[in-house]
Amino acid sequence: MRRVRLAASLLVLTGGAAFAQSETFRVDDVAPGDSLSIREAPDAAAPTVGRVPWDGRLRGFGCTTDTPSGRTWCRVKYGRIVGWARRKFLAPE
Repeated sequence: MRRVRLAASLLVLTGGAAFAQSETFRVDDVAPGDSLSIREAPDAAAPTVGRVPWDGRLRGFGCTTDTPSGRTWCRVKYGRIVGWARRKFLAPE
């Protein structure tokens, strides 16, 4: 019973993030031949961990506006690259 309560408490505290559904995005508003930067953190000044081509598709795992700039960033995965992308450059599939 103690483990059940602990698990329930963790689920409430994390908001169910461990069970979040992913969604598919396509890169949007990026010029042909250019690429979208994937960042280490939800901040334009964060290091780039990878790039997605202008016509690329990627998985999203939730977005946040709780960022230094107040802009919306989404947690994304492209191949083996995992990081953050500005929501303004993502269109739902």
